[in-house]
Amino acid sequence: MSEKKRVLSCIQPTGDMHFGNYFGAVKNWVALQEEYTCMYGVVDYHAMTMPYNPKKLRENTWELIYNLLAVGIKPENLFIQSLVPEHAELGWILNNFAAYGRVENMTQFKDKSQQSSKGKEGFISVGLFDYPVLQAADILIYRADYVPVGEDQKQHLELTKEIANRFNNQVGKEYFVLPEMLRTITPKIMSTADPARKMSKSAGEKHNISLFADESRLRKQVGSAVTDSGDTEPGQMSAGVQNLFELLTAAENSAGHDQLMETYNNGTLKYSELKQVVADTLAALNQQFVANKKELTQDKKAIKNQIKQASHEIRKRAQQTVKEVKDLCGLSNIRF
Repeated sequence: MSEKKRVLSCIQPTGDMHFGNYFGAVKNWVALQEEYTCMYGVVDYHAMTMPYNPKKLRENTWELIYNLLAVGIKPENLFIQSLVPEHAELGWILNNFAAYGRVENMTQFKDKSQQSSKGKEGFISVGLFDYPVLQAADILIYRADYVPVGEDQKQHLELTKEIANRFNNQVGKEYFVLPEMLRTITPKIMSTADPARKMSKSAGEKHNISLFADESRLRKQVGSAVTDSGDTEPGQMSAGVQNLFELLTAAENSAGHDQLMETYNNGTLKYSELKQVVADTLAALNQQFVANKKELTQDKKAIKNQIKQASHEIRKRAQQTVKEVKDLCGLSNIRF
């Protein structure tokens, strides 16, 4: 039997998880575990590139671990980036195979550096500039075949392939696998408060619905969702209504979606009914995940030990890669 293809994907530890995160990425991660060898990283090194609180970073890291487990990620597939220090070592080595101009032109660096420059200190770290190279190391260190990313991350994956190609050419060996984008159907969930922008935690509380929220708050947010903004062309579905239908599709409530779409098409849809079905659908998922999380966090120490062990096992692959890379680069290795 041939070895399964490897999939690598990572998420920054913002602590909480909202329905945009879940439907846009994590739900897909859960499904991929059945077909591929999956490695999912909580990348706390990356979280240091913007101003942060050390205590909060550690708390958010573990909170996200609990949330990922509660929605169906297998513990053996999870690792914490800082528990695998070879990521940083390989990141430094790959800096020497990354073109300055390409890194300088990364769209997300431009966006985030503008955010940082508007802060109290106007501080932009070198880490923020360089994080695409560390991101390349995250992928290449496990020789991942596929990376499930959206269009907004396509530029980063292309940079990763360029770095891998340059390394392979310089050492005269096709060592690194050139990872491919794993294209899957992942909905783009918008804010219910402003359907012109993506659901996002950074935009503020009203712009995201927590996956683990109190049910009454969840229902209140859906109930206050924007529907018609007044600037929709006649006969065209407004962005707010479209987003509510998208939520039903993402949550796999096809019966509710189709029934309400029929009433929309014949002009009898009541927005209150649409919001009620969306709220009921999301609340059912919310209750399931909250119950899962409550059960698994009965013994947080055991969970932490489990993830530390999984990180230790996953690290063995990273150590082997770094050892081989250092040999190919003419660097000294510590032989155990």
